[in-house]
Amino acid sequence: MPSAAIPARLCRMCRDTADHQLLLPTDHTASAKARRFLMAARCPVHNTSVLDEALLMVSELVTNAVAHGAPPITVKVSCEESEGMVVRVSDGSDRMPKPAEPEPHAENGRGLYLVDVLSSRWGVEPTEDGKEVWFALLPE
Repeated sequence: MPSAAIPARLCRMCRDTADHQLLLPTDHTASAKARRFLMAARCPVHNTSVLDEALLMVSELVTNAVAHGAPPITVKVSCEESEGMVVRVSDGSDRMPKPAEPEPHAENGRGLYLVDVLSSRWGVEPTEDGKEVWFALLPE
């Protein structure tokens, strides 16, 4: 999916293109690698608390992809003037997640609920090779 070029001032890594992508392992290290990648690619228009929320959300999406998806798993970060920071996690499974409000005592099932509560916008889209779950955080 091509994207328009953006001003370099919006994102330290976004100097040549708007998108930066990382192929992730399919094991317990994937979330930590995605968080480090997001820290390096963050949009400077966001403050620390917004970045903390983005780190939590990318962890949840990557954990879901490892647990319920299929390789390859990738994380993509783009910084867009009107959209802010957009983070996309894709995997090779066409099984779409089913968001639901978690039961109070459930030990899991809060990932997409957190993304829904914390993000400005989010969605799930089928791709040629599986699916992509994304969220956006608007600039402040």
